[in-house]
Amino acid sequence: MAVDPVWIPAAHLCNLFIFLSVQQRSHLDTVVYSSRFAVALFFSPDVVLNFPWAARYVSDNQCIRYIAVEPRKSNTGQCSGVGPSLVVHTSVPFGVEHLEQEKDLPPGLPQPISIKCQKWRYSQTYSAGLSGHMTVLERPLLVCGGDAFSHSNFDGCVESALSVLRVLTASL
Repeated sequence: MAVDPVWIPAAHLCNLFIFLSVQQRSHLDTVVYSSRFAVALFFSPDVVLNFPWAARYVSDNQCIRYIAVEPRKSNTGQCSGVGPSLVVHTSVPFGVEHLEQEKDLPPGLPQPISIKCQKWRYSQTYSAGLSGHMTVLERPLLVCGGDAFSHSNFDGCVESALSVLRVLTASL
């Protein structure tokens, strides 16, 4: 039995599998994803980012949710000729509201030499509601799993994986 994992947003499965039942399509249509931005700012080697942390979860800001300073976060040490970088993830509400807009840099930062902005349309599931998996076909066996079929955190991933494993084991 071949097991080939593929990541695809739940709503796109409706376009991929034309043989889905009305009930399966309905379940997939109810999955809602959060959206956010991820921005990487790359600085010249002479820039020093004086933050007292390597990475930080931000709970008191409407825009920013997570910030990390490289190479401090990965503890790899500064490479010769390579400056530091700052990675910033927005909050879900900010990402949903502003996904299609361009944004300026926050004030108070040095001017980066390069910027990489990722519009992350399918960041994680915002609401799902299945029991960990969806069996698309019995023969040949085709099972879908992931956070779209449970909930979007580590526990949800484990829950979905175990649910898919039970289906695969029962089919042997």
